[in-house]
Amino acid sequence: MKNLFRKASGSASEELAEELYRAAGCRIERIVSRGHASAPGFWYDQAEHEWVAVLTGRAGVRIEGEDSIRELGPGDWLAIPAHVRHRVEWTEPGRETVWLAIFSDSGGERWGAPPSGELFPR
Repeated sequence: MKNLFRKASGSASEELAEELYRAAGCRIERIVSRGHASAPGFWYDQAEHEWVAVLTGRAGVRIEGEDSIRELGPGDWLAIPAHVRHRVEWTEPGRETVWLAIFSDSGGERWGAPPSGELFPR
């Protein structure tokens, strides 16, 4: 048994991404950021759908085409369909930001809007 909130090992200069679980079409990762952000000009454009939650700390995520940065704190989550470009603008400096990320195969399909009707609920 492991704990999602355990102290991250390794250098504070490196972001930690740890695979917790893998099954057909699904992968769960624990990510620990310490003031990390996406490299300038870099955008994630993943073939998988991603559901991500901030468990501790704070972060800013930019979704391509949106005017403002999504600020996430403990308990906040985003569902990001495959091939929706996004980037991490910042994570809280001097404190660990712990993320839980669930990736699922898209099977070539895009997610529809969730029951709220919003693709990216605020």
